Amino acid sequence: MDDHVTDPVPDPGPVIDPATEAFVAHRDLLFTVAYEMLGSAADAEDVLQEAWLRWAEVDLAQVRDPRAYLVRITTRQALNRLRTLKRRKESYVGPWLPEPLLTAPDVAEDVVLSESLSLALMFVLETLSPTERAVFVLHEVFDFGYEDIAAVIDKSPSATRQMAYRARKHVDARRPRTPVSPEETRAALDSFQRALATGDLQGLLDVLAPDVVLVSDGGGLRMAALKPVVGVDKVLRYMAGSAGKAGGILTGEPTTVNGNPGLVLRVDGVIDGVLAVRMEDDRVTALYYVRNPEKLTRVESEASLTSR
Repeated sequence: MDDHVTDPVPDPGPVIDPATEAFVAHRDLLFTVAYEMLGSAADAEDVLQEAWLRWAEVDLAQVRDPRAYLVRITTRQALNRLRTLKRRKESYVGPWLPEPLLTAPDVAEDVVLSESLSLALMFVLETLSPTERAVFVLHEVFDFGYEDIAAVIDKSPSATRQMAYRARKHVDARRPRTPVSPEETRAALDSFQRALATGDLQGLLDVLAPDVVLVSDGGGLRMAALKPVVGVDKVLRYMAGSAGKAGGILTGEPTTVNGNPGLVLRVDGVIDGVLAVRMEDDRVTALYYVRNPEKLTRVESEASLTSR
């Protein structure tokens, strides 16, 4: 009798086909591209579903660079989705702000990505045409060359270069002239948090610029200003009124939103909104307050965002 016992063959686990493996490997990047284009995580997820269906039909033997090819598919689907979003935004109640995402610390470490993801810059990107936005995002954030971008938008490389120049000039005219560190931004938000805790909104006068702008997004589902509120006195009055109408204890919880310091505001422990700021020098020049409950579903679990 043979007493030799052979070792069991290890279970290799589920077999993943090459198309799925490539898609999964780049999924976080594709989601980030779609979100940068759309400002909506739900729409970005829909775009990824559409991109996957098209990727599954591709002959991989003909694909030289899966990452570039997948980004091309995703960007084209995002451009199509932007047309639908444009119609939706035209009937939106009040200002439209991007959907805020809770992000991991490593996103903040990528300076270019964290700036591009900030609610302040994404609000500016809304003023670009869909194609200009695609060119700006792919070149400035994800470092794609003009020839690769030209293939995405069906333009010549020279035309793509000109479009990138115009988009960058447009964005640069609307971004802070001097960069502000995350620590300075956090300090300003700490002042805001103390003002909430003490009810002393006048304490914000030291950090708010005289011409500060407050943009609030309730989407018709929560109370919000239908137009931007301009000027420190009007902003303070609006904030005082909002705090008074909260009907409970309003508190601020420091967090990282879209790779930047932010506050999650709660009323009696229930999320009321997310606040982000734009700073120039040592003053807050803009406040972005998202209250639309449909945009607050992803601020308690981290989103995986990357530029690689």
